Amino acid sequence: MSDVLLTEDELLLRSSVRELADKELAPRASHYDQNEEFPWENLRRMAAMGLFGLTVDEAYGGSGGTARQLAVVIEEIARGCGATSVIYLAHLSLCTQFIHTFGTEDQKQRFVPQLVSLDRIGAFALTEPGAGSDAAAIRTTLTRVDGHYVLNGTKLFTTNAVEADTFVVLATHDPAQRTRGIDAVVVKRDTEGFTINPQHGKMGMRGSSTAELVFDDCPVPEQNRLGAEGEGWAQTMELLNTSRVGIAAQCVGLAQAAYEASMRYVGQRETFGQQLGGFQSVRWTIADMATEIDAARLLVHRAATLLDRGMPFATEASMAKLFASRVAVESAHRAVQLHGGTGYFAPTTAERLYRDARVTEIYEGTSEVQRMIISQDILGG
Repeated sequence: MSDVLLTEDELLLRSSVRELADKELAPRASHYDQNEEFPWENLRRMAAMGLFGLTVDEAYGGSGGTARQLAVVIEEIARGCGATSVIYLAHLSLCTQFIHTFGTEDQKQRFVPQLVSLDRIGAFALTEPGAGSDAAAIRTTLTRVDGHYVLNGTKLFTTNAVEADTFVVLATHDPAQRTRGIDAVVVKRDTEGFTINPQHGKMGMRGSSTAELVFDDCPVPEQNRLGAEGEGWAQTMELLNTSRVGIAAQCVGLAQAAYEASMRYVGQRETFGQQLGGFQSVRWTIADMATEIDAARLLVHRAATLLDRGMPFATEASMAKLFASRVAVESAHRAVQLHGGTGYFAPTTAERLYRDARVTEIYEGTSEVQRMIISQDILGG
């Protein structure tokens, strides 16, 4: 995106995070990926810069800020290290913002400052073995017993769960009511009957932990319910609409990294007596990458601008997520193709990005789900 479309504050923020990404996140990305190691060093540096307080009220330790500023930050973090951007999004845009947006004053004071300071890692538990895209088919139950709740069930694919201390968990007090029976509760790591089982074997984003959560008669205080009974689904949909802007920005960052890796390689690789970048087919590939990435970035910033202005943005967020995820996958594919055999082997940036990008068409609403949202807005029904 042309710098003239960014405000002075956005440019300054981008500059500082870009420096972090270039000097620290990108050089460590391969190590975290190959070792499936949680990037604590990256997160601590980001916390020291106040990035975990972005879009959070100062009353709870945050630094405020806009959705556009957050999109700028997420793009740069993802450009440096995809796994770090996943951790950041799950912690801030899902767990922290769920409590910050829907919590009582007491809940905000108890949980948000520790998440902003990174004294606690946050996670968001929605997906279940039988409830993926059909997220409303939740079977994890929340039963009221003697003045508190008892939580039973299983969650899958929970980002940050291995390291997290604070979990926002979706459960139902009446499965027959479908969405109207769903509640959101805050669950602490040391809750009795709560087991965290790490999941391994991910294609990409390997520096980000993922786990199965098992709740076996876990006691949850009633004061840990977020909002009134039955409001959990509406809260979740509102939050996911917002967080999709961040996921789309992440996709742009991954695509930009693939583009930059490609530019470096075609500028130095020689074949058939000339630089690879001198061939027309290569030049057209680079031109397509640059155009599509900029288009995706503009969609992201449009959705973020609407969000900041308090205008309807859900359809635009889905458009941004749908298009930007496709651009991320295609850009990573092109990067591997341009690198040839070199791009097929680790530890090259192109190989890692090819694996990292693929999940963006799946999580926080598959591409098919985004098309459903967009078509419903256009056609109704």
